[in-house]
This record gives sequence, structure tokens and C-alpha cells, in this order.
Amino acid sequence: MSTPHNSAKKGDIAKTVLMPGDPLRAKFIAENYLENPVCYNEVRGMLGYTGTYRGARISVQGSGMGMPSMGIYSHELFNEYDVDNIIRIGTAGALSDNVNLRDIVIAMSASTNSNYANQYGLLGTYAPTASYKLLSEAVKSAESLNLNYHVGNVLSSDTFYDESGSLAEWKKMGVLAVEMETASLYMNAVRSGKNALCILTISDCPFRNLATTAEERQTSFRDMMQVALDTAYQIESR
Repeated sequence: MSTPHNSAKKGDIAKTVLMPGDPLRAKFIAENYLENPVCYNEVRGMLGYTGTYRGARISVQGSGMGMPSMGIYSHELFNEYDVDNIIRIGTAGALSDNVNLRDIVIAMSASTNSNYANQYGLLGTYAPTASYKLLSEAVKSAESLNLNYHVGNVLSSDTFYDESGSLAEWKKMGVLAVEMETASLYMNAVRSGKNALCILTISDCPFRNLATTAEERQTSFRDMMQVALDTAYQIESR
């Protein structure tokens, strides 16, 4: 079995998948955290690996950038490969004044300027929300690691170079950070009867002109990786 975007066979992918946007971050996690990782996908360069972490079988795969890409990969994982849990691990720009460079943001919910939810024909505005069992485990891990973390609403935006100037308005609504994938992941999860969570590292602060390097974003956000791995381990060990 395979899809146009994934060459994995049935059973190659674990029930819990960590999904960074960058496939090279997936490769870094597989090589540095998983035991005996096996690459199951290289189609379109979207690397995917399955291995074990402290004895628990876990996969890690890139999602690409933006909600259309996350929408494709997470839909296929949930519906074609029987994945039960996806934990997005990505980067975000801080909106709140209380969120600083390299802090962790655990996305309880995801506002969006996307029309992704229109496909469901809902007579209203849907509020994409994390799976509580994943969120609660991530908070426990962040607490035990004594990390600077925040739990709340993020903005999943369709635009990286946004000319509308609307980020200041989202900030006024208490949104912690802006990124590009979480809302579609949360919608796909609930539509499929599965679980999802997004854990983010703040890579830049647009209102304060602060930013990390591309290399740091790819390889050095280990706190976020550790929280995601701890969460996956707890879920898989039950």
C-alpha cells in the first residue's frame, strides 16, 4: 500500500507520529533520539522514519509548510495508515509580549485566517482544538523539565509574508503565536476520530525584531523535541 505522497507499506508507520514541518528535522530526530530508525518514505523529499524511544514504537515525518501540505500528510496518516496520534513539532512567531524567543507554546486551540473548514459545510465557525490527553501529557513533561512554556491559542495563517498588518489585531485577542499548520491538523484529527497536538518553539518575535538562525531551527530546538517524545512515550506505554 502507498499513496501519491508516501511510499510506506501498511504497518511501517507507528500509531503515534511526530511531525515537524522540516523533513531534515525529522531526520535529525530519528538519528539522534530513536533506536534503530528505518526510513519508510522519501517521496518528494518528505522523509519519514520509524524506530523506538525507550522501547515505545514511534514514527517521525515531515509535513511541509502550510495547511494544504499538513492537510494532505495528516489525512493520509490518519486514514490510510491507521495512525492514532500526531504531534506537530514546529516553530512559531511570538505575538504575546509574555512569550519570548525559544519559549515553548503548547497549542490548546488554533484560530485561522484559512478557509480550510469550508469543506465540511458547517453552518458556523469551527474552533480547532487539541486532544486533551496529549495536551495534558505535554504539560506534565514541560513542568518536569522546568521549561518556559505557555498554553493557549495560536494563529494558523495562510500567509508568511502578510501585507494585511493583521497580526497586531490577533495579538489583541490573546493569541500567543503565529504559525501555519495547526488548524488543519486539528480539524483532520477530529474528523478522523483521532488525536492531535501542536508543540511549538518560538523562533522569532516579529514585534521585537528578534529571530533565531535557520540552522538553530533545524537542529537545536531540543526542549520541544523532548516534550513531544515524552508525550508520545506516555501515550504508547499505556
